[in-house]
Order: sequence, then structure tokens, then C-alpha cells
Amino acid sequence: MQGPYDPNVTTVHLGQFSRETANEIAGELEAAGITWWYKEPGWLASLWEYGVRLFVDKERVAEAKEIAARVTRERAGGAGS
Repeated sequence: MQGPYDPNVTTVHLGQFSRETANEIAGELEAAGITWWYKEPGWLASLWEYGVRLFVDKERVAEAKEIAARVTRERAGGAGS
């Protein structure tokens, strides 16, 4: 498990993303001051699991979901706003 850690924060699963997308989301989460961490699949689990699982502060999950959706949309080329 990696990422900024605060033992006083309860985290929830935000989603599973490619490494590149997760990295961009993490940068945006940090900029917004949202506590987060990630977990990559182990060598065996990587056979059926793709990417990185991100976890965020439970109290700010709605904001984190908006950030993740925006970054994912922009990476897919749909940043038309």
C-alpha cells in the first residue's frame, strides 16, 4: 500500500485504473488536499487484475469521484468542456 497516509482518516475504494490514469488522479487528489493511497495487484493477482486500486478519504469521496471522472474523461479525449 502506497500513498499519503493519515491514521485518523477512514478510506474507501474509489476505483481501479491504469497506472497512468491512477497517477494523474493521485496528483489531482493531492492538489485538492484529499488523503489517498493505492494498492497494486501482487504478481499472481496481476494475471487477472489490471491496474491500480485507489482509495480515498471517506469524507471526501464525492469530490474524489468527480476528480476521477474528469481525469478519466480527459485521458479518453473527451475534455470538451
